[in-house]
Amino acid sequence: MRRAVAAVALATVALGACGGGQHEFTGYEVQPAPEVGNVTLPDLADGGEDFVFRASTDGLLLVYFGYMNCPHECPTTMTDAAAVQADLGDQVEVAMVTVDPGRDLAGLADYVGGFTATGHALGTDDPSRLRAAADAFGVTYQVQNDQVAHSTHLYGVDDTGTVVMTWTFPTPLDALRADVKALLG
Repeated sequence: MRRAVAAVALATVALGACGGGQHEFTGYEVQPAPEVGNVTLPDLADGGEDFVFRASTDGLLLVYFGYMNCPHECPTTMTDAAAVQADLGDQVEVAMVTVDPGRDLAGLADYVGGFTATGHALGTDDPSRLRAAADAFGVTYQVQNDQVAHSTHLYGVDDTGTVVMTWTFPTPLDALRADVKALLG
């Protein structure tokens, strides 16, 4: 996938030099790109099997860190990620990591399944394991007195386990879809 992203970037430069249109990404790249392919969390939608943060071959994994009782950002982002998956097919996977495992673990698989039947519902009651996963992506979160605060980014991870794109909230659905399509080539 990293080669595909590099090829897209080179093609974009070449098209621009020839007067053709080029895709301007709405998301952004973090440098150095976070490597998350060795990070795992239990997938509650798959019986608690460890899930590796890596897309399938030539695919893109969209990862969101949030919580089930989030009033706006989480359901909006998950709806948009699921819509992109539905539009672009099997090359796109969607995963949500709960930052509020104390309240979310029991129902997370159903929650994520409400957005996409093939979604990955990731969570653990091990605070150090959750923190390690969040830190690998650069995610911030805090749960205190039933109040949850968290960063609201959506991450695109390629098949090498590299975060190749980050989108801030709110990213318009059409822009997200166009970015993912361009990343997939």
